Amino acid sequence: MKILKTSIYFLALALLITSCRKEDALGDVSNIPGLGGDTWTPTAIDQWIKDNYVTPHNIDIKYKWNQFTVNQIEKNVVPPKEEKVVPVMAAVLNIWAKPYIEQIGLIPFNQMAPKYFVLAGSSAANPDGSATVGVAGGGKQISLFQLNYFKNKSTPGYVPADTSLQKDLFLTVHHEFSHIFDQLKRRPADFDKITQSGYSSDWINITDDEARQNGFITAYASSVSTEDFAEMISFMMVYGKSGWDKLVAGIGTDFLGTFYPNEEAQSLLHAKEAAIVNYFDKSWGIDFYSLQSKVRAAVENEFY
Repeated sequence: MKILKTSIYFLALALLITSCRKEDALGDVSNIPGLGGDTWTPTAIDQWIKDNYVTPHNIDIKYKWNQFTVNQIEKNVVPPKEEKVVPVMAAVLNIWAKPYIEQIGLIPFNQMAPKYFVLAGSSAANPDGSATVGVAGGGKQISLFQLNYFKNKSTPGYVPADTSLQKDLFLTVHHEFSHIFDQLKRRPADFDKITQSGYSSDWINITDDEARQNGFITAYASSVSTEDFAEMISFMMVYGKSGWDKLVAGIGTDFLGTFYPNEEAQSLLHAKEAAIVNYFDKSWGIDFYSLQSKVRAAVENEFY
């Protein structure tokens, strides 16, 4: 028995040595599809991206369709229309990047900004009935969805009512950028305590109006403090100071033509506002209200 085992062992070893010495020709590896990465002939869109994002800010824009890059492989998401890429990203430059650069300078902005934007044409429907319209990843990437519906005042047939959907896009950009701020320097603990008992995973079953009665600017803000923080910043930025104050002042109940303000809810939102303004000042040296004014001016220039 021992001899049999030894014989089999040496036979196997001989076969292994023989197979290891065999040299198969690999052929021309340069012809293996995909080995060199994706390639295409640069277009005017690519040149615009290089001139306006890559060169000045080291930010790339992924608009060529790759569902793995979008990272929504299990959902029905469509590619962005190429004719939408430049108008959308020019507006993002005006409403997001330029106000920050004017406020804090080019170098600090470039240090904090994400390195990639990944674009998709539609939103991504979720099993709970919500829809993903933006995702931030590790402070390096922002994915933007539903670009195919973008319009601004230079679009033929545009009417002010079209701003409803466009507003969502820029709320998304500022929301996701706020996450990057939070990831780099955590929001103050005092912010989380303001409506600590109100956060709930059941946010999908309430409306924004209902959430506002409890001191949250949107239903999504009531899901968890990290999202509350980002929702607050995005709404304050895009609506501007007067628009924000009007929005908060309108929280209450209308009964038989008489408006009764919900002063408690309004107070909670103003407390969050104060915490955010202080955070931008103490953690980043940024005058929030000055930045807010610049963002709102850009919004009005783009759409009104």
